[in-house]
Amino acid sequence: MTLQIQPVILCGGAGTRLWPESRGQRAKQFLPLTGSESLFQQTVARTPAGGDFLPPVILCGESHVTTVREQLGAREAQLLVEPMPRNTAAAIALAVAQADADTLLLVMPSDHVIADVPAFHAAIARAARLARADWLVTFGIAPTHPDTGFGYIASGSAIGDDGFAVERFVEKPPLEEAERMLFAGGYSWNAGIFLFRAGRMRDAMLTHCRAIFEAADDALAAGLTDGDARYADAPKFAAAPSDSIDYAVMEKDDRVATVPVSMGWSDLGSWQAVHALAACDAVGNAATGDVFLHDSQGNLIRAGGKRVSLIGMEGVAVIVDGDDILVMPLQRCQDVRAAAKARE
Repeated sequence: MTLQIQPVILCGGAGTRLWPESRGQRAKQFLPLTGSESLFQQTVARTPAGGDFLPPVILCGESHVTTVREQLGAREAQLLVEPMPRNTAAAIALAVAQADADTLLLVMPSDHVIADVPAFHAAIARAARLARADWLVTFGIAPTHPDTGFGYIASGSAIGDDGFAVERFVEKPPLEEAERMLFAGGYSWNAGIFLFRAGRMRDAMLTHCRAIFEAADDALAAGLTDGDARYADAPKFAAAPSDSIDYAVMEKDDRVATVPVSMGWSDLGSWQAVHALAACDAVGNAATGDVFLHDSQGNLIRAGGKRVSLIGMEGVAVIVDGDDILVMPLQRCQDVRAAAKARE
């Protein structure tokens, strides 16, 4: 890469799919789920300032400002603070509104895992070449199995050696459709990672979702600054319609590209996904804390300061957080939001 890129890290998610550990100010992105550092800290570390990357812009809510600053440590960053959640289009509009037109913005969720960082950087280099040619670029994850929990991107014609024009976006499909797409080839999982020139996205937003961009631009102009943080004005930001960047822009624009990449990616969207990435014993148990296991296999146990014993169990998650204890089959962990909603 010959042009510096500014990372834009989205920290607004509540992470309720990983209840009870993820909640409130301890949202999923700020937890050390796959190592000693939080997912947010791992995301920041993937694009170190200097060389190819500028200091990052962090999009977060007011309740997470203190946590973001603590976890950044001495790392230089600019915080853009959303007074309320208005989905990804409005969040990204804040970042676009404050950027120089020719700056390349790399938008990344803060709660994903990327095991192969060199592969990610190689994909960024390809995407940057497309972005400089005014493509709006989305990163597609090479699928490893027919998953119904992700949206898909269908690749169209090749754009040199760097990527493909997007033929269409596919909503989260039923299993038969996911199997068909995997067999056909040319489809990627939609990871919600984007790269584009700020001025190009500004123009696209003014064309496709003017109300969102203008509300974010006005909120930023009327906002207040506190050290490294810029607080968007609440009444003006509230005027932004709530929509995802995919619906608001990417699915409507006629110059959208995808860069497929295999990089050991996971959105850690369930405790089952956490188990899949965890260090396990010889029979597939991943245990953290004071745990006793007998005649048990394929389990995820996070004891959270309690003493947990499993006897004759297979394929269950036991997650302890204070007085809240979640026990459920790992294959049902997509249903945890119902428990989170009932308990919080």
